[in-house]
Amino acid sequence: MSEALWLESAGLPDEPAGRTLRRLLQETEVLAMPGAHDVMSGLLAKRAGFRSLYLSGAALTASMGLPDLGILTMEELVSATRRLWRATGLPILVDGDTGYGEALNVMRLVRELEDAGAAAIQLEDQELPKKCGHLNDKRLVPAEEMAAKIAAAKRASRDLLVVARTDAAAESMEAAIERIRLYADAGADVIFPEAMTSRERMRQVRAATDLPLLGNMTEFGRTPQLSLAQWGEVGFDLVIWPVSSLRIAAKAVEAFYGRLMAEGTAEPMLGDMQTRAELYETIGYFEFEALDSSIARSVLPTVEED
Repeated sequence: MSEALWLESAGLPDEPAGRTLRRLLQETEVLAMPGAHDVMSGLLAKRAGFRSLYLSGAALTASMGLPDLGILTMEELVSATRRLWRATGLPILVDGDTGYGEALNVMRLVRELEDAGAAAIQLEDQELPKKCGHLNDKRLVPAEEMAAKIAAAKRASRDLLVVARTDAAAESMEAAIERIRLYADAGADVIFPEAMTSRERMRQVRAATDLPLLGNMTEFGRTPQLSLAQWGEVGFDLVIWPVSSLRIAAKAVEAFYGRLMAEGTAEPMLGDMQTRAELYETIGYFEFEALDSSIARSVLPTVEED
């Protein structure tokens, strides 16, 4: 699919995104899902060869200058999901935080996200205000309350997968495994044990359920850095890198602004930039132009020497 042609009736995949994701899980030993906090990062991930994406609440809120404390709104999340799916056509796992409320709110969130193109939703068992899963002093809702949200999400879903995240490992592995089994019984499609601090803990989770397992390969957290193959060795089926692209982009932009401020010119950093031609190719600029015969095909400019 050309990135421009979602404007046309045949531009997006016919297969529902949830079904595509289920098929990828069956076809792939360990499915890599890089985080895409905006459409540009999603397009670049697709060009690199990734077949699915993860939309992180932490990365999305950070891109808006906000902390990951559960203050993102449903409409902001749904809008970001719609833009990302339209531009890439890839199945997206969307971070739904705590579901924006109780059972009815969860059901509406599922319907809105599925209509926006999401392939899966992630729900977590924290209270609001929630915190990053790798931070201290998280507060969990009763396990039965979370199980009810999972059941509600499944009732609202057509094809969308429900990923149940538990932060209970911060209390004990016994508590985490008890919740994992309860969430599986409630209908979860995938289990996400957050903040795994060792491979031994990962293996304990694998032994506790037959459901696919999702691993969070975030940086600067409590989980040791593992490769995709190493996650597979401990029995995990999907791996996300939720904030990595935002961290890389922010560090590069920070360096650019610092140098521009100091030197007053961007010329020394031209080699680090995406060129105009590369940008246009990534966003399908010329394909968009071709959809309207009244637009003359653009010619890339060149600099004339003095």
